[in-house]
Amino acid sequence: MKAIVIGIMPQDKIRDRILSIARGEYKPKSGEPKIWFNSMRSLAEVLSDENRSLLQVIKDTNPQSITSLAETTGRKPGNLSRTLKTMSNYGIVEMRRERNHVRPVAMATEFRIVA
Repeated sequence: MKAIVIGIMPQDKIRDRILSIARGEYKPKSGEPKIWFNSMRSLAEVLSDENRSLLQVIKDTNPQSITSLAETTGRKPGNLSRTLKTMSNYGIVEMRRERNHVRPVAMATEFRIVA
């Protein structure tokens, strides 16, 4: 599994960067971050020790649903679902809908941070 490159930049600069990419004025290079946070604090909340451990459990156990992951980790399904949704919004976890359940898939367990 490849490491995800994460960048930290003020929100206004992130917005300017996205707009210049959309206008075709800037083309991101291959090693540049694809995920951006506006502060170390927000990054630390999403990639806390507990959440990085959760990613490792997802990778190791390949759970078939949020419920089975909740049983494995001992966390409540509602709390776990919110955490997974947040990580999914950043592209760190993919939530795959399969039949009548949602299966979490860790997209990475290693990260390179560029500030």
